[in-house]
Amino acid sequence: CAVKAAHVLSEIAKNEEMKKPCIEANLVLTLIPLLESTDQEMLLHAGRAIGRICYDNRDLQEQLVKVGVITSLVRILTDYAESEPLVHVDLLALCNLADLDTAKEALSKTKVAEQLVKQLRRADNHERLEMVFEVLQALAENDALKVQLVEAGVQEVLSEILLRLQGSSQAEDTCIVKAASDLIVSLLLGGKKKGILMVQIHKETTLKSPLSRGLVICFCCFHFLNRDTSATYGNCVRMVQLGVIHQLLDLLEKHVESGDVSVQHAALSALRNLAIPVVNKVQMLEESLAERIQALLRSEMPPVQFKLLETLRMLADGQADAAEILGQDPMLLNRLVQWCNANDHTGVCGEAHRLLASILRHNRSQEVVKAIQEAQGVKHLVSMTTSKHAALQNEALDALAIASAIDLETLEESFKESQLVQSLHKLLQDDNTSPEVKYNSMGLLCSLLNSGDLRQEIEEDKIKETLEQLCSHSNVNVVKEAVTTLQVLREET
Repeated sequence: CAVKAAHVLSEIAKNEEMKKPCIEANLVLTLIPLLESTDQEMLLHAGRAIGRICYDNRDLQEQLVKVGVITSLVRILTDYAESEPLVHVDLLALCNLADLDTAKEALSKTKVAEQLVKQLRRADNHERLEMVFEVLQALAENDALKVQLVEAGVQEVLSEILLRLQGSSQAEDTCIVKAASDLIVSLLLGGKKKGILMVQIHKETTLKSPLSRGLVICFCCFHFLNRDTSATYGNCVRMVQLGVIHQLLDLLEKHVESGDVSVQHAALSALRNLAIPVVNKVQMLEESLAERIQALLRSEMPPVQFKLLETLRMLADGQADAAEILGQDPMLLNRLVQWCNANDHTGVCGEAHRLLASILRHNRSQEVVKAIQEAQGVKHLVSMTTSKHAALQNEALDALAIASAIDLETLEESFKESQLVQSLHKLLQDDNTSPEVKYNSMGLLCSLLNSGDLRQEIEEDKIKETLEQLCSHSNVNVVKEAVTTLQVLREET
């Protein structure tokens, strides 16, 4: 009668009011030994009864783990992998228990990862996929289980699922794509093993198959890894060494024509983050990254434009070679000037200004200065000095100071037309201007004094009086720079 009794109990336990009497009658501990049965019907009813009685009862769930239910569940999943009803009940039980740390610890000592990957591979409907993903997502919070899942090949199955569902507009498929992407991110983030996992996942999966939308999104997890600088640096370097750059570039080129904005945005986000380490900048330049991604310059999608500009700026950061390559590309400079006028898209407009400034700041070439002047980009840098954000003001002031030191003669006419001297004077007079901006404004003024015409403008605008007032400023650096600028102003050209 045991099978029938277990069946009756599983039905009784459906009723919320009957759970307490079942617990008080100590039925859970009575049912657990039945999980060692070889009778599939017995396993089915006993499993359902236990699951329903213990549902949402943390104390009872902890008790189950203590008495060894995890071993029984993994055995059932292994021995009856093709029994749909038993696998369903087993997965439900694991869903309920997997959030417990004690359960994760117990599961890490079994071959559950291998069995779950098998179930993920053979799942033929959305409901089953969602159940397996729910268990896997909980287990991915444990370092040991993460490694086991990767060793069991979970990344290959996830890649297959993402590739199969890529482009589908059905809501159910979208949920699965998101769950698969979230799982890969979980595998990559956190824990002591994340560097190893990142290399394993991308070496074994990404480089063997075309990148799907989901996998590209996962590259963006570097954003979250930025909390751990040393780990981020090492992982980014390894990824580039493995050849991920070419995969991302190939994907970008495929989607330039199709116009899949989300893929382009995600791939560019990945490239931007990969370009953070200096050693990567050099390798990415050698692999012609700057030239290859410029195919996206014709994009009319603001999110892609913004991320492209951000990626190029990160690449040029501290790299004179990159700045020289970008600063002598007429197509890029003309597009930058267009985007500097894109007032309806403030993000793109701001990022275009920043890239223009970055090219000048990190460049040491007279040819670049001339190219930016010919593209009419100087006036936009002058307008950037009046930005509401001090950081942007300083970037513009630094860029103009460096460009002036390189070739003031070429820039002289543009400076006069854009009224640079007058803009600098306003910054120095404004009490709300930050000390650093005042300091950098005077540094630029010193450079401008090497031009006879600009010196005359400075004298006519009576900047000398403002500088004398700044000699009593509360900030020591501002005072020192004011004194220095006055000395240069009093000297002859």
